[in-house]
Amino acid sequence: MQKPDAHSDLAYNAADFCSTKDAARLLGVSHRTVQLWVENGALQAWKTAGGHRRITMASVRKLVDERREITGMPAAAAPEQKKLLLVDDDRTLLRLYELEIAGWNLPLEVVKAHDGFEALLRIGEQRPDILVSDLSMPGMDGFRMIRTLRADPACASMAIVVVSGLDRPTIDSMGLPADIPVFPKPVPFTELRAAVEEAIGASAAAR
Repeated sequence: MQKPDAHSDLAYNAADFCSTKDAARLLGVSHRTVQLWVENGALQAWKTAGGHRRITMASVRKLVDERREITGMPAAAAPEQKKLLLVDDDRTLLRLYELEIAGWNLPLEVVKAHDGFEALLRIGEQRPDILVSDLSMPGMDGFRMIRTLRADPACASMAIVVVSGLDRPTIDSMGLPADIPVFPKPVPFTELRAAVEEAIGASAAAR
């Protein structure tokens, strides 16, 4: 969408537009999700001279209405946003995760890490509600990271989902806790979404 013509500045109201931060708050999603929706055309926006996006309130309201019809929730009952940490050393796969999850219309803020050590740093900064992780990674692998988390009382109940190219006998022999769901690669996104939705529901019930 093009920026309104300078000669028509008096013809539009600034209230017709909002920042990406405001759009994220109104929609109950992360700032990155709003950026992705702008890029794929779900939200209409233009850039200021300083490079900041301004999103049309009409497209925000339209998306709110569409999401309300899908979920059956009233507009005032926006779900509490959950933090999901993705851990994989494959940057291309992390990007694929991010694009796929952005289309799920779930109340998720996505954070990424490239190995177990970086993941523990992110968890130390702010504990995520859900962890989706690979197992075979350089440095600290997923097995060691998960054992570290399960040994920490503050993180022992964190929802964990594993996506790995390793076969199940190998995974079992490495001592992964049996209660952690494991999905193969290539990632079965339909099953992964169901597991994430179940984790969101369990987190809400626990509160």
